[in-house]
Amino acid sequence: MTIKISSVSLRGLEGYRVQVEVQVRPGVESMVIVGLPDASVKESKERVLSSIRAIVSSGTAEKVVVNLSPSEQKKNGPLFDLPIAIGILKEKNYIKEQIPPDTMFIGILSLDGMVERVEGMLPALIAAKKLGYKKVFLPYDPRVPIDMLNGIECVVVQHVHDVVKLLSGEAPTPLPSFTPFPNQEPSFNDHQKDFSHIIGHQFTKEALEIAAAGGHYVLMSDPPGCGKRVLAETFPSILPPLCKSAQLEVISLYQLTNERLYDPQMAPFRHPHHSASSIAIIGGGSYPKPGEISLAHHGVLFLDEMAEFTKKTLDMLRQPLETGKVTISRVHSTVIYPTSFILIGAMNPCPCGYLGSASHYCTCTQKQIKGYRNRLSGPVYDRMDILLSLNSVNLNQVTGKQETSSEMRGRVERAREMQFTRYQEQVTNAKVPYDLLIKTSPLIDKQQKIIMQEANKNLWSNRVQIKIFRLARTIADLAGERQITDESVWKAIQLRRAVFWEMR
Repeated sequence: MTIKISSVSLRGLEGYRVQVEVQVRPGVESMVIVGLPDASVKESKERVLSSIRAIVSSGTAEKVVVNLSPSEQKKNGPLFDLPIAIGILKEKNYIKEQIPPDTMFIGILSLDGMVERVEGMLPALIAAKKLGYKKVFLPYDPRVPIDMLNGIECVVVQHVHDVVKLLSGEAPTPLPSFTPFPNQEPSFNDHQKDFSHIIGHQFTKEALEIAAAGGHYVLMSDPPGCGKRVLAETFPSILPPLCKSAQLEVISLYQLTNERLYDPQMAPFRHPHHSASSIAIIGGGSYPKPGEISLAHHGVLFLDEMAEFTKKTLDMLRQPLETGKVTISRVHSTVIYPTSFILIGAMNPCPCGYLGSASHYCTCTQKQIKGYRNRLSGPVYDRMDILLSLNSVNLNQVTGKQETSSEMRGRVERAREMQFTRYQEQVTNAKVPYDLLIKTSPLIDKQQKIIMQEANKNLWSNRVQIKIFRLARTIADLAGERQITDESVWKAIQLRRAVFWEMR
C-alpha cells in the first residue's frame, strides 16, 4: 500500500503542489528518496529515521521508498521532513485516522523528532492557501504572522508526537503565541529622519512628494554635499504604510534571504554599495535567491553614486523597471521575483563633481563630462520620470518653518486613495497599465499638443511622453483634481527638464 501526504515546494515565491508518496517494504532498514531531490532533501533520510525511532522504539526495520511527485520538478529545501515522517507512521498504522487530501505538512525534523522552522515558511503558507489547502501543520516560528493568513487553518506543532496526537483527535499541547517582530514597537510613525530637519530644497521636496504619491523614479544630480543622500534616506518617511497583502509579500522575500526586517508596515529601503555585484543587485545563484531589487519591493531602492555602478548592472535594471518583476534563469530552475519599487538614483554632474557649483571650479572637459554621464545608458536614463538638479542651500536666506514628513505623508495617502478609487486596485499612476490610465484620465487635445511640442523640442521618446502623462495625473491627484489640468501638465514637463542633463 502507498500512502500519499500533501506538501508544497517553492519556485521563487511561487509554490506548487507536491505529493509525498511513501511505501514501506520488508528489508534492511533504509530509505530511498526519488523525484529529483536536491542534497538538502536527500539528507532527510537520517533525520526522519531518527525521528521515527523517537516514537517507535523498535525503529522501522524495513525499507522505505519515498517519491516526491511531480517527478519532473526539482525539489529543494528540507520542507518535506515532516510529511515523509507522517507518511511512514501512517503506512505502519501508527496513525489510524484518514488524513484529508486538503491537509498539508511542512517542517524540518531534528534527530529527536522536534519539528523545527525552515526558510520560506511564509511563502509556502501563502502558496498552500492559493492551492486550496484548508489546514497546514507547521512548526512554531515567531516571524510568521499566521494571524494575517485568512482562509487556512494553521496548526502549530513542536514534535512529531504532537502531530500524531492531533490527527488522532487528542487535545493539542499548549504553545507560545506568535509574536512577529517582538523587538519592534507597533507604531508606524517611528521614523528616525524627517523632512522638517532638512532646511531648504523646497522644489526637491515637492518633487519627492510627487514621486511618493505616484511611485515615480527619480534621478538627482548635484555637486558634493548638497544633500541628495539625506533627501533620499528621508524619502521613506512620506510613504504610506503597507497594506496587508504587501506586508506578506515583503516578509516572504526577506525570509527567503534570511534578512532581518525591522517593521513590516514600513516600506523597505535598500541602499546597496556601488561595488555590489550584479547578482547581489538583481538576484541569482545556483538556486536563485532574491536580490536587492526584490528586497526593495513595495519600497525604495536608492543607488547612490549611480554612475559608479557597472554598466552591465545598470542595464540589467531595464526589465525590472519596466515590468515590476525579474526573471532569473538557471540550469536547475527559472524563478520570477517581484520588483515593484521606487528607484532613486543620485550622481554627480561630472567626474570632479563641481559642475554648476558656486564655490568650486569644474576642471572637467566636455568629453569627460559626456563620457561620465554616458555610464548611465540611454534606455535606463529614458526610464527615469523626474530629473532633479540640486544646489547648495544658503542657510541665511531660508525662512519659515520646514514642513514635516507627517504632513507630506497625509497628502500622499490622499493621492493614493484617489488612485485606488479610480483603478479599483492597489496600483500607482506610474505602474498602472497605460490602457487603463488613458481610459480613466484622457488628455484633452490642447494637453496632447503641449506634450508633443515639448517632445519635439527636447527629442523625447514615446516612453518619456507617457511618463509626462503619468506625472501630470499624479500632480492632479495631489491637488485633488479629478481630471488632468493644464497646470499639472506644465509642472510634469518641468520635472523632466533639468539644467545638468541638457548636455546629453
